[in-house]
Amino acid sequence: MIKQFGQTFRNTLAVAMLFAVISLAGVAQATEGGGGAYPNGAEDFMAGAVPPPGNYFINYFNYYSADKFKGNNGPPNLNLKVSADVLRFIKVTDTKILGGFWGMHMFIPLVQQDVKVVPVVDESRRSLGDIIIDPFILSWHGANWHAATGVDIFLPTGNYMKSHNVNIGRNYWTVEPIAALTLLPGAGFDISAKLMYDINTKNKDSNYLSGQELHADFAVGKKVDAFTAGLAGYLYKQITDDEANGVKVNGNKGQVVAFGPALKYDYKNMSLTLKYMFETEVKNRPSGDNFWFKFLYAF
Repeated sequence: MIKQFGQTFRNTLAVAMLFAVISLAGVAQATEGGGGAYPNGAEDFMAGAVPPPGNYFINYFNYYSADKFKGNNGPPNLNLKVSADVLRFIKVTDTKILGGFWGMHMFIPLVQQDVKVVPVVDESRRSLGDIIIDPFILSWHGANWHAATGVDIFLPTGNYMKSHNVNIGRNYWTVEPIAALTLLPGAGFDISAKLMYDINTKNKDSNYLSGQELHADFAVGKKVDAFTAGLAGYLYKQITDDEANGVKVNGNKGQVVAFGPALKYDYKNMSLTLKYMFETEVKNRPSGDNFWFKFLYAF
């Protein structure tokens, strides 16, 4: 009986540490609550090409599912489903700083997460996620290249309760420097990448500090008329250890590599992107499938 109680306690603790959704429906990783601040795989073709001065709207829809966990002390019998609808508003000014156009954006995520880990957890949550802002984006454009940089700030606006196994919000701030580049070598080819580094603050309710994270979205494709088709994916690696009550948590750093087909369609002042990515080389996090649909509209 003591052995059964101990196993149940470890399973419950693992779930409490592993599951949360953040802003753009990020999925469980090895940091506190299971998710990094950024939803890996959100960007793809033309990732470095911030549009010219004007106002823009992007609607992201993301669906992630996983039925297994790879790593240390992972919960058995996992059934994880995450869906999110994320509204992004972009303004690019005609003001130039250091030769680049000054812009800004905001993400407003609406998130639902369902988690089952038999027999200890069966919970669902639906709420506003953690809002993202960046008041200072700079973008540059050349004949066959585009580049951008900025610092996204993740605000702890999502619903969070320490007693819940599943939380939409993360209850701490994240600062994320960004560098993005798109190369257009000719013949319709597009080579794009967005590199990010996450610096997390401490969750004061749990006294837990999530480790720093390095990750990138990427895509390689070829455009023919209005269509761009190719490969998209992401890389994720946790760089530093977590800390619980000031003590390092060793052996739980997460990592993942994901890739899959992507298709984009451009029409007048709009574009539609559809992609599917499956995860591999996974450590200390769920391993699953990631679907994205993106709609862009230029006013």
